[in-house]
Amino acid sequence: MRLRVPPGAPAALKVLAAAGAAPAPVRPHLDGPAERPELELDNGTVLFSANAICQYFYLCRGEQPTDLTTQWLEWEATELQPAVAAALYLRLVQSRPGPDALGVLQHLLAHLEQHLARSGTSHLAGDAASVADVVVWGSLFPVLQDETSLPSELQVLRSWFRAMSQWEPCRAAAALLPEALRQLRSHLAQHPPPLLGPRHEPQDEEGLERMLTDDDIAAAVDIWAQGPAALPPPRQPQTPVLPVEGERNVLITSALPYVNNVPHLGNIIGCVLSADTFARYCRLRRWNTLFVCGTDEYGTATETRALEEGLSPQQLCDRYHALHADVYTWFRISFDHFGRTTTPQQTRIAQDIFQRLLARGFLLQDTLEQLRCESCGRYLADRFVEGTCPFCGYAEARGDQCEKCGKLINAVELKNPQCKICRGTPVVTPTQHLFLDLPKLEGQLEAWLERTLAAGDWTANARHITRTWLRDGLKPRCITRDLTWGTPVPLDGFRDKVFYVWFDAPIGYLSITANYTDQWERWWKNPQQVELYNFMAKDNVPFHSVVFPCSLLGADDNYTLVNHLIATEYLNYEDGKFSKSRGVGVFGDMAKDTGIPADVWRFYLLYVRPEGQDSAFSWADLLLKNNSELLNNLGNFINRAGMFVSKFFGGAVPDMVLTAEDQRLLARVTLEMRQYHQLMEKVRIRDALRCVLSISRHGNQYIQVNEPWKRIKGDERDRQRAGTVTGVAVNVAAALASLLQPFVPGVSAAIQEQLQIPPERCGLGPGLTCTLPAGHRVGTVSPLFQKLEPEQVEALRQRFGGGQDKQPPPASASAPAPNTSAAPGDPKLIQELTEQVAKQGNLVRQLKAAQVEKAQVDAQVAKLLELKQQLALAEGRSPEVPKGKRKK
Repeated sequence: MRLRVPPGAPAALKVLAAAGAAPAPVRPHLDGPAERPELELDNGTVLFSANAICQYFYLCRGEQPTDLTTQWLEWEATELQPAVAAALYLRLVQSRPGPDALGVLQHLLAHLEQHLARSGTSHLAGDAASVADVVVWGSLFPVLQDETSLPSELQVLRSWFRAMSQWEPCRAAAALLPEALRQLRSHLAQHPPPLLGPRHEPQDEEGLERMLTDDDIAAAVDIWAQGPAALPPPRQPQTPVLPVEGERNVLITSALPYVNNVPHLGNIIGCVLSADTFARYCRLRRWNTLFVCGTDEYGTATETRALEEGLSPQQLCDRYHALHADVYTWFRISFDHFGRTTTPQQTRIAQDIFQRLLARGFLLQDTLEQLRCESCGRYLADRFVEGTCPFCGYAEARGDQCEKCGKLINAVELKNPQCKICRGTPVVTPTQHLFLDLPKLEGQLEAWLERTLAAGDWTANARHITRTWLRDGLKPRCITRDLTWGTPVPLDGFRDKVFYVWFDAPIGYLSITANYTDQWERWWKNPQQVELYNFMAKDNVPFHSVVFPCSLLGADDNYTLVNHLIATEYLNYEDGKFSKSRGVGVFGDMAKDTGIPADVWRFYLLYVRPEGQDSAFSWADLLLKNNSELLNNLGNFINRAGMFVSKFFGGAVPDMVLTAEDQRLLARVTLEMRQYHQLMEKVRIRDALRCVLSISRHGNQYIQVNEPWKRIKGDERDRQRAGTVTGVAVNVAAALASLLQPFVPGVSAAIQEQLQIPPERCGLGPGLTCTLPAGHRVGTVSPLFQKLEPEQVEALRQRFGGGQDKQPPPASASAPAPNTSAAPGDPKLIQELTEQVAKQGNLVRQLKAAQVEKAQVDAQVAKLLELKQQLALAEGRSPEVPKGKRKK
């Protein structure tokens, strides 16, 4: 593997420390891209996310990520990194004193201190330095450099920081700091001051009070008083949806899924679900929005799959296109049109772009050597060839990649090649092909990218992958293939060939729109009026940021090019990858058979959406998030708000007389809504969802503090207070119905029906408005979510193969008893007990977060204490006697 680390990159220290902790030495190359480290694996895969690189090194140590380490990495990426960037800017660029820089971090340092003090462990995720500790330390060290920089009251954090700084991998990384800070200062000075994002760690009531100003409260009260007038007016339905002059016209595409595969959860969140969430948000804002997608049906993979299933390519495409459509319908994906690429419009538009490129001199001819089967009378595409891998000797390697060693293969390099169709022996034969002259278009591309990247919202990975392609220099790219299934090449000498899928497939966006409306050019040849958003996983970025734009720039026909390129990292499955052949992971056609509603799947996938780094689907975490966030937080608040109206006020919203406390709630909710809008406009979907959950938490706390179920039994003043609290709460619930609509549309519709919210009041305004005035009648209120039981989820985990090699005991089972007969100081016993303590501690935290019954939690806590006592004895320490709680 090859690790490139620019010393001045903000993430350099944590990557170097994690590399130092790897089981085999990794010698970093202290150079590379100006902004971030890169790790190139032996199979050619490149990791760009610093946290993903750190996690990889810990996986090499045999340490699997836990829910707790994953949460810390997410917190570091979304909360700590922006604050550290701001602190470093103050300190290095503006030369502000240390206390000013630390002030930016104050609430985050307090959060760390509180966690370490409460957990009773020496590190963030246990009693040993985990990947979470390395990542958090690496972010903090450039600001702190020494534990004495920390306020004296943060004693536990001081101890942790000192221990981490003295640990050899961290100490070696920190030795580079003086030079790194000089380079980092130069890097920061070339960028605008960092902006701090939202805070999501738990805060106390007093801390929230201090965040509000008189202006915040006055603005929120004004928006509340405007009522429905503060909402944008509804749009009249339009068929077909076409751009409107003077309005914001948003065109949204999701990467076209290959027709021959059933999409798994990672495919769904990486493309269609992310795009759908943003499209629904755009419609709520009343922007003129068109959302298109479809199946990518041409190419080698389709021919190969059809051959395997004994079907013609068209029959296979018809079958799988219907399957894809069913999956997306079940997931409530709101395409304006879901089409396909095997249409006359695709042929016409693709050939037109080709002819324009040919006429303008942007195509080249060159000779390639390919395998040809004389028995079949055809050149063999990579997937039609099998043979012996030239690297590892695997006898059934494919012509493009060896499944055993993972290395990419040129088919002509295979030993003992065989045609998969007739099992004959192919021969190497030269063949002519056409190439897109990317070097000739590089100047136009760079000029366009300079404008687009400055004005558009491109995800960090999309920017980086694009820059990497340009840094390495563009090369001519082959656009033809010796196949029969594809768009035919309209040029003499090449009429027996078809276009290569990555020239042809992105044109599918245009042809699918053309199948939706014959006025498709109003969307796709109208860059002055149309904003184009492309959604995809990161592996598709170069084709959308380099290859396809070059095709359209070269065609020179006023095409609409992408303004905002939104790419996710990868979603993994438990501790591995999705695999249909091995029965590992949940695929789209299986999700509806689990008994878990589509909106729960949507919510969880969006909650763990891999925005800044790879993330993982976890059955245990799905149970946790369903029972804690959906059931106990969101569902509990909305159900209580509606039930109070029905039970205490005859189904009619009561009069509301706002107090200062109510006004502060309006301000808090309005601030969260503003943050929600800012995040959604930047397509930071996962963080925006957390704003929605924060609003629900505010609502639950508001109800809990004011206790309307008690006040309704009191005097006139108490009953009036109960009415105000109930009326405000049910209006917060109504706002949540709209805020949730992009994420969980079925739940949103259920809330609207239960609260009888008129359709014209379901838009998204700038803050909390009184959309349900006094006298408004609600309907029948019922629970929105169902609890997931551990036994149910464990059965699903077993069914879908998650964690087959590592199956932890269910929550009700005791931790395996370690071998306590060994003598104290036995390293094997200490290691065994340490692992048991960590595992049991994670279980206790999950049970507490899910708010299961106290008796069940207490039983698991008792087992944890027993294991800790056994560990103390094994280490030669006196076990601590648990202290009883003192009565207040």
